Amino acid sequence: MNIFVQMWRSIFRTGFSDSPVHRVFRVMGNFIFHLHPARVSKEGIKITHTFCLGGLSAFFFVVTAITGGVLMIYYTPDVDKAYANMLDLENVVPFGMFMRNLHRYAAHAMVIVVPLHMLRVFLTSSYKSPREFNWVIGVGLLLMTFLLSFTGYLLPWDQLSYWAVTVGTTMAENTPILGAKGPFSVLGPETDVRFLTLGGTSIDQPTLIRFYFAHCIGLPGALVGLMALHFWRVRKAGGISRPL
Repeated sequence: MNIFVQMWRSIFRTGFSDSPVHRVFRVMGNFIFHLHPARVSKEGIKITHTFCLGGLSAFFFVVTAITGGVLMIYYTPDVDKAYANMLDLENVVPFGMFMRNLHRYAAHAMVIVVPLHMLRVFLTSSYKSPREFNWVIGVGLLLMTFLLSFTGYLLPWDQLSYWAVTVGTTMAENTPILGAKGPFSVLGPETDVRFLTLGGTSIDQPTLIRFYFAHCIGLPGALVGLMALHFWRVRKAGGISRPL
C-alpha cells in the first residue's frame, strides 16, 4: 500500500497549506496542473475575447491525427494500390467512409480556424511585447497547417490529386531563387524545389513516398514541436493575453 501512496504523491504533490502562495507552489510542483497558469485575468478568459479559437485549432489537429492514424492501417503508399485502398475505405472497410470524412472535415476546419485564431491575436494586439516571437511561431504553425492540407491531397492518387499537385509543384518551379524557372534562379531543373518535392521530373512513386512521409511523419512531428513551444511561450508570457 505504501508504494501506491508514494506513487500517488510523486504525481500529485501534497502537504501544502491552503494559502495563496502555497496554491501557486501546488500548481508549479505538479505536471498536470503546471499546464495551466496559476492565475489568469477575468477579461482574458471571456469567450468573446478568444472565441476558443486556439483550443479549437489544437482540438481539430488531435482529431485529424487520430483519424489519420486509423486510415494509415488501411493505406499503402504505392501507386498501384493507393487508389484501390481509397475505394476499399469507402465501400469495404466498416466505418471507413466515416473515418475518412471525419479526417477530411477536421482538416478543413483546422485550415479555417487557425487563420481566424491568428486574426483574433492580431486584432487584440496579442502579438506585441513580450509575445513577438510567439507570433512568429504562430506563422510557422499556419504554414505547417497549409502544407499538411496540400500533402494530404496527393495520397488518394486520383485525377484531382494528380492535377492539384501538378499545379502546386509548377508554382514552386516558378518561385524566386529556389525554382528553376523563377526570377533570380540559382538552381537547375534537377536541383530546384520542384525536383526535390517530386523526387524526379514527373509525379510518380518517389513523389507519393515523399508526400506520404511529409504528411504522416515529418509535418505532424514538426507541428507538435512548434505547438509545444507555442503553448510554453504563452504560459511564460503570463497566459492568455488581456484586452488592451
